[in-house]
Amino acid sequence: MTDTVTPIELHDPATFAAGIPHDLFASLRAAAGLTRSPDVDGTTGFWSVTRHADLVQASRDLETFSSAVGHIQIYDIDADALDARASMIDMDPPMHTRLRRLVSSAFTPRHVQAYRAAVRTRIRSVLDGFEGNGGGDWVSAVAKPIPIGVICDLMGVPSEDHSYLVELSDHLVAGTGAEPLEPTAYGNTTDLRLLPFNSPAAFAMSEYATALGAERRANPVDDLISDLVTAEIDGERLTDEEFANFFRLMIFAGNETTRSSMAHLALHMHRFAGEFERVRADRSLLAPVTDEVIRYSSPILYFRRTVTKPVTLSGTELAVGDKVVLWYAAANFDEQVYVDPLAFRADRPPTPSHLAFGGGGAHFCLGASLARLEVAELIDEILDRDLSFDDVGEPEFVESNFVNGIEHLRVSL
Repeated sequence: MTDTVTPIELHDPATFAAGIPHDLFASLRAAAGLTRSPDVDGTTGFWSVTRHADLVQASRDLETFSSAVGHIQIYDIDADALDARASMIDMDPPMHTRLRRLVSSAFTPRHVQAYRAAVRTRIRSVLDGFEGNGGGDWVSAVAKPIPIGVICDLMGVPSEDHSYLVELSDHLVAGTGAEPLEPTAYGNTTDLRLLPFNSPAAFAMSEYATALGAERRANPVDDLISDLVTAEIDGERLTDEEFANFFRLMIFAGNETTRSSMAHLALHMHRFAGEFERVRADRSLLAPVTDEVIRYSSPILYFRRTVTKPVTLSGTELAVGDKVVLWYAAANFDEQVYVDPLAFRADRPPTPSHLAFGGGGAHFCLGASLARLEVAELIDEILDRDLSFDDVGEPEFVESNFVNGIEHLRVSL
C-alpha cells in the first residue's frame, strides 16, 4: 500500500477545477498497490482504485464490493439517509436486478436504434438555432438541451418542463462542490442530509416526480413513467418515494453523462481538429471516435463501493467496511492498457473498452447505447454542416469531484 497523497487532493473539488488531474492519477497508477487517503473533514479515509484491471475486478465482484452497504460517494452518510436516498444505483442484486428489469428493454441497442430519427431531428433543431446566432455558450445552447430532451421524451415528461429539470439537475451536481447550498431552496422542508447530493433540488425533483406519477397512474399512456408507476415487483407497485428516487436517477443519469460528453466534444473538435477531419472523410470512424470522445471526457469521475468481506486487491489487503473509490477518469488513461492514452485517436481500437460507463457487471450504465447514439449523431451532423471550432474560449468547469462537467464554453462560428 501507499499513503503518499494528501487528503485534500482527492476530497477537494478544486483538484478537478481544470478537468481531470492526469499527472496526479498517473502517480497513483504508478504506485504499488492501492493508495489510501486518510480521514479528513469528518469523512473517513478511502482506497483509490486507478488501474483498469483493478477497477474491472472490483466492479464485477458485487458480493465483496457493495453499492448497498455504505454509500456510493466519498463522503459518509447516516443509515437513515441511506434508506431515504436509495435508488437502483445504491442497491445490489437481487433488488437492483428487479428494478433494472423494469426499464432495461427501453435501452437495449435494438430499441435505441428506433430513437435515431427523433434524436437527429432534435440535434438539427438545436444546431439550427446555434448557427443562426453565430455561436454562443455551447453548453447551455447545445450540450444541455439535447440529452435532457431525449430522456424526457422517452420517459414522457412534458416538453415545457425540460428546462426546469435541467435546472434541477445542475443544482444536484452543485451539491458535490465545495460551496454550501441554501437549505430552503425550491421550498425544501427536508433535512439536507437525507437528500441525494445534499441538495434541495433533490426535494424539488421528488415533488415533481410524485405529482407526475400520480397523473400517470390516473391516466396512463405509452411512456416509461406510466410503465414504472403501474409495474409490480413481487406483487407490489413502487411507493411514491421509490418512484421518485427512480425518476431522479433516470433524469440525472440519462442527462448528465451525455451532456458532459457533448460539452467536452466542442473542446475535442477544437484541440484535435485533424482527427475529426479523418472522420469527415471516412464515416466508418464515427463509432470509434464516439467512444474516444466519451473515454477522453470521462463524464463521471468515480463511484464508491464498500468492502463486505476481507479481500486483497492489487496486493493491498482490504478489511470489512473499507471504502473503495473507483476512479473511472484515472483507469480510462491507464498506460498499461491504452497506447499513448493522452493522445486523442479517432481510430482507437474498441478493445479493451473504456470505463466511462462503468467496469462491467450489474451496474454497467443502463443508457450506454443511448448515450453513444446521441453523441454519434451530434458528431455526424456537425461534420455534415462543416462547422468550424477554430474559435473556442476557455472552459469553465463544474466545481465537483464527482462530475467532469463544463458549465460554460464559448464557441464562435
